[in-house]
Amino acid sequence: QLQLVESGGGLVQPGGSLRLSCAASGFTSDYYAIGWFRQTPGKEREGVSCISSSGSTTIYADSVKGRFTISRDNAKNTVYLQINSLKPEDTAVYYCAADRVVNPWYPGRLSAHEYDYWGQGTQVTVSS
Repeated sequence: QLQLVESGGGLVQPGGSLRLSCAASGFTSDYYAIGWFRQTPGKEREGVSCISSSGSTTIYADSVKGRFTISRDNAKNTVYLQINSLKPEDTAVYYCAADRVVNPWYPGRLSAHEYDYWGQGTQVTVSS
């Protein structure tokens, strides 16, 4: 059973930066694309970025392009989300999720229902 654990959230001032981590365990020999999502109360979960199993292909939501960078270290089974120039509207619970795929270069999609496994989330609050 694949398990995902997010960390790195916190309270940060506008304009600041955070690096979120998603540590995975229980991997099999399958390929997994990893996505980052965020959610605020009363709203649907929003996909912000995803990355292929190989790490070579990434996708970003328009709302975060240029500020968010997704990367992965397969030796550590960890995916990162570097968030720069944080804005109050970035405040949300951030989740990582895994989508089992057959193509290691397929990055997945920014659609929550595509993903099979989810972490518990980490809170990011942007406030002065």
